[in-house]
Amino acid sequence: MVIYDEIGRTYTSTRRADPAIAAQIDRALGDVSSVVNVGAGTGSYEPPTTVVAIEPSRTMIDQRPAGSAPAVCAVAESIPLEDDAVDAALAVLTVHHWTDLERGIAELKRVARRRVVVLTFDETVTRDFWLLRDYLPAAREYDRAHAVPMERLVAALGPCEVEAVPVPHDCVDGFAAAYWRRPAAYLDPSVRAGMSVLSRIGDAEIRRGLDRLENDIATGVWARTYADLLDLDELDAGYRLVTLDL
Repeated sequence: MVIYDEIGRTYTSTRRADPAIAAQIDRALGDVSSVVNVGAGTGSYEPPTTVVAIEPSRTMIDQRPAGSAPAVCAVAESIPLEDDAVDAALAVLTVHHWTDLERGIAELKRVARRRVVVLTFDETVTRDFWLLRDYLPAAREYDRAHAVPMERLVAALGPCEVEAVPVPHDCVDGFAAAYWRRPAAYLDPSVRAGMSVLSRIGDAEIRRGLDRLENDIATGVWARTYADLLDLDELDAGYRLVTLDL
């Protein structure tokens, strides 16, 4: 089963494009006039210049809003487009789900004439995010074993630009570090449902960690421990935007 056939059933309610992150992606894409969105999901961060979306999960495709670009049920490793079919290929928080990174990147480069833009995360940074480090170490270890190392991604792409993607304190896209300043959100099962890494670890381990988090919030331990976060407007939690000009 494709993972998002299971966890993606309520994706549109918790995983929406954050305006600040969307603006950074749009700047990276630049003035391209045609885009293929690979691993497109329900269409978050999909620019209006998108001509086709590639998504392996029918559950996700079925949640795409009316007026979205046409979607093809396919995988990154075999994009059903001709060579140089579009100006740019976009891949948002998807490369860690691919079965063959190098083949997928080769496909992005094959179908794009001008640019490839990839939003991903650097596990060497995300491992220090407080939720994973202090409450859900099993999720941290899963990422350590399965995340795509930045050096491997850069090697597959070739000469490219890597920039940090700060997470706003009020981020509306519910990925793993989105609620870094709003810890109570992680206690909500509907919020957690959109975080793929949490689907990979056992319920008992999640429950133990979240019971501790709930207690730490109630007693003020969390606020005291992470007081330095409370005055920040954004946080570098390890998300990275990688741009390759062809």
